[in-house]
Amino acid sequence: MDWLINTFLEPSLIQTVILISLVAAVGLSLGKIKILGISLGITFVFFAGILAGHIGFTVNKDMLSFAQNFGLILFVYSLGLQVGPGFFSSFKQEGLVLNMLGLAVVILGLILTLVFHWTCGVSLPDMVGLLCGAVTNTPALGAAQQALIQMHPENSSEVTDMALSCAVAYPLGVVGVILAIAFMRSVLAKQTSTLRHNEHKDTTPYIGEFQVCNPAIYNQSIKEIMKLTTKRFVISRVWRDGKVTIPTSDTILQEHDHLLIISIKSDMENIKVLFGEQENVDWNKEDIDWNRIDNSQLVSRRIIVTRSKVNGVKLGTLKLRNLYGINITRINRAGIDLLASPNLTLQIGDKLTVVGEKANIENVGKILGNELKRLKEPNLIAVFIGLMLGMILGAIPISLPGINMPVKLGIAGGPIIVGILMGAFGPRFHLATYTTQSANLMMRQFGIVIYLAGLGIDSGAHFFETVFRTEGLLWIVLGFGLTVVPIMLIGIIAMKTLKIEYGNTIGMLCGSMANPMALNYANTTVEGDEPSVSYATVYPLSMFIRVISAQLLIMLFL
Repeated sequence: MDWLINTFLEPSLIQTVILISLVAAVGLSLGKIKILGISLGITFVFFAGILAGHIGFTVNKDMLSFAQNFGLILFVYSLGLQVGPGFFSSFKQEGLVLNMLGLAVVILGLILTLVFHWTCGVSLPDMVGLLCGAVTNTPALGAAQQALIQMHPENSSEVTDMALSCAVAYPLGVVGVILAIAFMRSVLAKQTSTLRHNEHKDTTPYIGEFQVCNPAIYNQSIKEIMKLTTKRFVISRVWRDGKVTIPTSDTILQEHDHLLIISIKSDMENIKVLFGEQENVDWNKEDIDWNRIDNSQLVSRRIIVTRSKVNGVKLGTLKLRNLYGINITRINRAGIDLLASPNLTLQIGDKLTVVGEKANIENVGKILGNELKRLKEPNLIAVFIGLMLGMILGAIPISLPGINMPVKLGIAGGPIIVGILMGAFGPRFHLATYTTQSANLMMRQFGIVIYLAGLGIDSGAHFFETVFRTEGLLWIVLGFGLTVVPIMLIGIIAMKTLKIEYGNTIGMLCGSMANPMALNYANTTVEGDEPSVSYATVYPLSMFIRVISAQLLIMLFL
């Protein structure tokens, strides 16, 4: 049995892979355990690694460093690809206000970090680690560690202490957000219960049935009518004399025509004024029978964009409505419904809801691809090109005023920026950056698990002796303050001053803290999906700023 003992204890390539795999498996198993409905999830991998390091397991430093850094690179790049498609669109309409509030949460945390550093005598690397743990953001920790290594490559102890302080603050970072949400629900939400429910209206596609009763639009074409308003909408079907037709831009509307219109819910009142009367039919049900009006041959199908030639092409340039007599009512991208406007740029993986005759829909399917098999094959060329470009960007020296040595974005900043840009603009250059949600999740989870396992093993040797010192207690208090103070202050401003609804506020706060565990709790406190929508709106910018700002704190103030 000596060979087995030596395999686990003697540093080698085999031992490194075995130990990281064991730590990951144990941590992921523990992550399924919930206490009072709360779990630290994947973060248990970090603590399993700390336990392994505390017991005395050691691995080859170079191998551990490579595995840990590669895991971080893979995670942040995959994260960039995920948030890229919605990154820039999140700044439009109500999303701009939510993003500014989320940014305020981030900035307030940075200010408190510096204040605690200057007043409490805690070193800046330790405070940055506390900040990363308080906001449950281990990618930011990795970015800060890389910045510290870049500036002081000989001081490995501060890099380790940064990870230890992050581990100390992390558990209360999760619990603190949940406690703040519970407080806002019990106190602030009741105080603002008299606010109009639709103060911040939903911007997801909404289906309504209207009857043409406005004489001003009688006998006018849809093209002419759309010039009368700035609101965007799609007329999916026209009922006239018991017959259902798919309209084109040249279709003439007549008195008493029944129209099925898709727009955003906040615009429905304006559309009602334009057409004259809205029918009381709930077309937003998932189990809707689209052909219940008559026995026409019209059907509704979902077509998936899989053809590379369509990637990056604007929907209006395809002229599918006029050529094939079909109507595209909605487009689902990464789980989010988008209005099918002519200027919308199609991407591989988009799911289009198409209404028309069966034969015509099949022809449209051939144009768009609609071959699921293509999506199951990952486009690894784009992945590796993105990783390469991300590392090149991260290695570019950037000169900043007040800093003696050039600054680099590093292995965290470079890949996440390239990932965002490729996810957002890759289709415009006909670069297929699409990965299925499961494939993207697999890359992200695999990368972050390897990173957390390596981080824990490397930090575990001195964890407990650090935590149970007086300094460790101070770390816990400061970390909890970094969690609670920013979200409580911004939450109060959002709900009391800006009159933003409770559901949107808590979703924004969870997104600004990149805390999916708190989001799960938040979703149980409201009936709608406002928290999830707000979370998705602010998450891309907040995640990006946290990764970059953690590096800047080290570079500017150390």
